[in-house]
Amino acid sequence: MLRKFLIAAAVVISMLVAIPVVLVPIYAIPAIHPVSTLILRDHFSFRPYLRDWVDLNEIAPVMRYSVIMSEDGQFCRHDGVDWGEMASVVDEFLEGAETRGASTIPMQTVKNLFLWNGRSYVRKALELPLALYLNLVLSKERILEIYLNIAEWDEGVYGIEAASQHYFGRSADSLTARQAALLAVTLPSPVTRNPAAPSRRMNALADRVQRLARASGSYVGCVKTESG
Repeated sequence: MLRKFLIAAAVVISMLVAIPVVLVPIYAIPAIHPVSTLILRDHFSFRPYLRDWVDLNEIAPVMRYSVIMSEDGQFCRHDGVDWGEMASVVDEFLEGAETRGASTIPMQTVKNLFLWNGRSYVRKALELPLALYLNLVLSKERILEIYLNIAEWDEGVYGIEAASQHYFGRSADSLTARQAALLAVTLPSPVTRNPAAPSRRMNALADRVQRLARASGSYVGCVKTESG
């Protein structure tokens, strides 16, 4: 019985690794618009959802910078995993303290593309090599473009263009600095946070992100396009 279980587990893990190994190079093609596992779930279960792909240069620069400074300040400098942050989390875990998240944008991107939500050490272990692989094959600009187009901002609302229209009635290329900061701080908890009607805590978080985005400089240099 145990042997059968181990074989089945090995097959599942092999598939979880093989699928992204094949798809990630395909996702380097600009004309390809990847979808997340949540979008696939909604599509095949006939749930309504909103999603409208936009290229990176069609997203307000301040939105790009706000997400980086909110979610992954070392995005332009690491290899897909922020090893310093990861080491701190491991130390906290070993000391029995409550751990914080250490997911980078590449790690969140592979989770959204290929894995599942919820706390899981198995999923986190799979995220690490997949994030390194994603960062090796794709440019930083392409990784951020995919992430911003598959991230969930509300139930059934995927991608920055759908989120911008849903919450503020405007396109992603015309977001203000404040709107961008509020959308960025919504990402950790899209079901409970509403950027159009922010709580006091959300406003405080957005204040910080807005300041960081304004002073981001070289921290966001890898995603600065000709238009921004």
